[in-house]
Amino acid sequence: MSNRLADATSPYLLQHADNPVDWWPWAPEAFAEARRRDVPVLLSVGYSACHWCHVMAHESFEDEATAAYLNAHFVSVKVDREERPDVDAVYMEAVQAATGQGGWPMTVFLNAEGEPFYFGTYFPPAPRNGMPSFRQVLEGVNSAWTDRREEVGAVAGRIVAELAGRSLAHGGGGTPGEEESARALLGLTRDYDEKYGGFGGAPKFPASMVVEFLLRHHARTGAEGALQMASDTCEAMARGGIYDQLGGGFARYSVDREWVVPHFEKMLYDNALLCRTYARLWRATGSDLARRVALETADFMVRELRTAEGGFASALDADSDDGTGKHVEGAYYAWTPAQLSDVLGEADAEFAARYYGVTEEGTFEEGASVLQLPQGEGVVDAARVESVRQRLLAARDTRPRPERDDKIVAAWNGLAIAALAETGAYFERPDLVERATEAADLLVRVHMDETARLARTSKDGRVGANAGVLEDYGDVAEGFLALAAVSGEGVWLDFAGFLLDTVLAQFTGEGGALYDTAHDAEPLIRRPQDPTDNATPSGWTSAAGALLSYAAHTGSAAHRTAAEGALGVVKALGPRAPRFIGWGLAVAEALLDGPREVAVVGPRGDAATAELHRTALLGTAPGAVVAVGEPTGQEAPGEAEFPLLAGRPLVAGRAAAYVCRAFVCSAPTTEVDVLKQELTVRV
Repeated sequence: MSNRLADATSPYLLQHADNPVDWWPWAPEAFAEARRRDVPVLLSVGYSACHWCHVMAHESFEDEATAAYLNAHFVSVKVDREERPDVDAVYMEAVQAATGQGGWPMTVFLNAEGEPFYFGTYFPPAPRNGMPSFRQVLEGVNSAWTDRREEVGAVAGRIVAELAGRSLAHGGGGTPGEEESARALLGLTRDYDEKYGGFGGAPKFPASMVVEFLLRHHARTGAEGALQMASDTCEAMARGGIYDQLGGGFARYSVDREWVVPHFEKMLYDNALLCRTYARLWRATGSDLARRVALETADFMVRELRTAEGGFASALDADSDDGTGKHVEGAYYAWTPAQLSDVLGEADAEFAARYYGVTEEGTFEEGASVLQLPQGEGVVDAARVESVRQRLLAARDTRPRPERDDKIVAAWNGLAIAALAETGAYFERPDLVERATEAADLLVRVHMDETARLARTSKDGRVGANAGVLEDYGDVAEGFLALAAVSGEGVWLDFAGFLLDTVLAQFTGEGGALYDTAHDAEPLIRRPQDPTDNATPSGWTSAAGALLSYAAHTGSAAHRTAAEGALGVVKALGPRAPRFIGWGLAVAEALLDGPREVAVVGPRGDAATAELHRTALLGTAPGAVVAVGEPTGQEAPGEAEFPLLAGRPLVAGRAAAYVCRAFVCSAPTTEVDVLKQELTVRV
């Protein structure tokens, strides 16, 4: 049997390379083989940190008898949803439309044209809880294919027609304004959990993009309720089990409403988004908690996710060896009172149990607890807390570690670059800005070709075969723009421009609509197009934000027009579903504020230049763009490293800041307090 997954850049595919199933990667050759053999295609989609994907793999795909049946009657195709979000999106839409729910592992049966006709998610090895066994499903599909082919063809044709008929109403009636912003805030207030923070019930997900909207809305309007929801949500998450109280960083979500027990996988995208959120919460409030969490999360990303090439790995697994050879979810993170005593001794163990909420009965499974910071611990000895934390962390480091998915996803690295650059600038940690720059260098060197097309993934410095999708272009451009503002290196603005020109040329449709795949991408049964923000900003809204910032930097009418057109979807969805368009709403706040354009001119290495630059970065005006550099003389904007610096001289020989908004500029200032005022005054 050929092993077609052995050369994959996806750790998830590599996990299946030794299965007895004769897997194919997603490729035209797989469908040609199905046509030649006249058999259906089994499409199995998952990702490396997915618990139930591992379970189904162990139960079914490692089973010789199941594999033999699959190999005889199907062409089996394995897809990493993180490498091919386009394939995942198209078939997940079909699964949800047909069954009313979706998730991973995703199991779909297709004909040789890629048209789906039967769907599911996890199937057990034996019938359970009303679910058929995987073998029963395979036999049923094979029987239908063999004996009722016309019926199979009719089902596939109907599903494809239904999907094709789902045209997206993207608004198109102009940009979101004050009314949509206010109605979105009202909708979030209704969904807000007053008691525990966050939005909705269990399972509860970190709402980083919604919090960014709330922070921007407060900065622009002064709405105290928006700031309160943002602050209380962030505090609740930081005190909960979803946050790693020993090592920093956030788990994927909380299984309960109270943030106590997480689903333990740690994703790069969550941590990048939340690192930036907490840094910006500190910027708005000066909260010590926000500062600590931002820095600990940044340090977690660098310590545990950074790869040898300077990029950031996708995820840490939820499961790990519990010390007996058995893989158990959360084994690395949970503690019993007895384990605390073993590490700390009785007195410190009692203190740690109170401080971290470890109970005799346990808050998790089998008497173990997830560490939290319960409210009301009163005044504590900070030195003792730090001693306890360090000893527990050292002991935890001796446990078997969760597996790491080492592939580099362009979009998520873009989010990490933005977070590390800003966190490094706010808290005067140049090492974090250096890590952001190294990751940006990797994306340019390995992921970006000479025509400014991006590859979605790489691993060990080797680029993957899959084309970047819209979120890769939007998030990487966002990261480059943040790095340009922090570093004063205009080359990052240039690279962002190259990527956004590709967005205009390859991803833009009628009336401001955006597509998730390029015009010249591999055709699927439907061209994916999803504007909603879920675990990450959608490609649509991330591109809109980057286009708007780039237009503010350069004065490009084409990029501004594209951003405004894309925001039509926020006008439509913001008031109706604000939880699912949080980044879009945050970009709309930037549009409502201008966004402001800040140019800081002064000699490099000059203390006054540095202070004005830092003040500009710490301004809370939504989406403000910042350029810093030497005075450039009188050349045209296109000739300057940053167009905003062109023709902007020193003032009386001193470093100066220039602030413009909506084609109107304030007088240049050399005073930090005046600049601060210009970036915080609500008008």
